[in-house]
Amino acid sequence: MTPMQDDTFFAEIAARDHAPEGDQRAPSRLKARIYSSLVKRQQASGPLLSLVLTKASRRGLCVFEDLVQILPVGEKAKTFNCCSVCHARILGEHLEHPPIFWGNCPYVAFRGR
Repeated sequence: MTPMQDDTFFAEIAARDHAPEGDQRAPSRLKARIYSSLVKRQQASGPLLSLVLTKASRRGLCVFEDLVQILPVGEKAKTFNCCSVCHARILGEHLEHPPIFWGNCPYVAFRGR
């Protein structure tokens, strides 16, 4: 699937989705695993958006991405998925309330949603 087809596919799923009675939500562990899989799939199709461009588009970077973004390294290193080697990913995929608290970490963001 192309990115446009992916967007259409997920938009159709979201449109069909009806919230169940009560406040039932997907566990944060499941959200983290899905996020990791989607990023890995996106990375397989080509390089991710550079951290420099991500920050320029006013999207927040986690503490590790921010560090890589300011390091004097090549552009290839700045398109690397830092989450793939981060302990926050492992904690987020295995614990419902991972003990991580820094801002702009997607695995922290999945808690409590």
